[in-house]
Amino acid sequence: MERTEILNLIAEQARQGEITFPTGLDVSMKILRQLDDPDCHVELAAQLIRGEPLIAARVVAVANSAAYNRRAGLEVTDLRNAISRIGLRTVRTLTTAIATRQMAGAPTDPALREIAAKLWEHTAHVASLAHVIARKITHLDPETAFFAGIVHEIGGFYLISRAPDFPGLLAGEPADWVETAEPIIGRAILGRLGVPEPVMLAVEALWEGLLALPPVSLGDTLLLANELAPVASPLYESGNLRHDLSNAHVIDAINEDGVMSDILQEAADEVSSLTAALRF
Repeated sequence: MERTEILNLIAEQARQGEITFPTGLDVSMKILRQLDDPDCHVELAAQLIRGEPLIAARVVAVANSAAYNRRAGLEVTDLRNAISRIGLRTVRTLTTAIATRQMAGAPTDPALREIAAKLWEHTAHVASLAHVIARKITHLDPETAFFAGIVHEIGGFYLISRAPDFPGLLAGEPADWVETAEPIIGRAILGRLGVPEPVMLAVEALWEGLLALPPVSLGDTLLLANELAPVASPLYESGNLRHDLSNAHVIDAINEDGVMSDILQEAADEVSSLTAALRF
């Protein structure tokens, strides 16, 4: 079966709701449902994730990152205080981050593991940059932008999980994935996860690749973060198919007086520490 035929098959399955999630995703999905309960509070959230070391470690690490720990030296070492610092919305975003990474499954092929690791590195950079750009440039809710960055490549992780069943699925031109399957599969998975419409629209704007100058919307925030990320998605290695602006040209086009460069330079520590906190 040709690659385009495989992508069309997977896309049609997704369109019909036939999405096969890796088994390791079950726990994260269960915790997400519990966190969505209106009666969930800090103590209950701490109890929910206390038995999940991967989520717990990310919560504490992000709480101590420069983006959330504005007073140097005041690090937290327990879940309850970490959750109190970052809030339940960010806890849910971090749980979604774990679920997104788990979407790739546990590939035994070293090449697939490398692709999954690089895609997560890209995701972490985009999410961290979106958080800072929303707060300092587009003046939108940084937590929503952070969440959008976390889920923007979720279709790619799902594609990796299907690769063992379809040899050669990740070979070939990126355009096959972008134009044939990514929007269909991405929408299906985001819908299954109950992603809010504003975030869905922002990710769709990323797929369309139409960056407004100057950036104003959540979609612009996500596009700009994607453009500025120092690690590119491995699914686009033959060129960024979403838009053709280089990092330098983006900065120059948005703000000729250099203010945006100054803002991003000022926020470099925040992006660096937040990205590091999201590594696993």
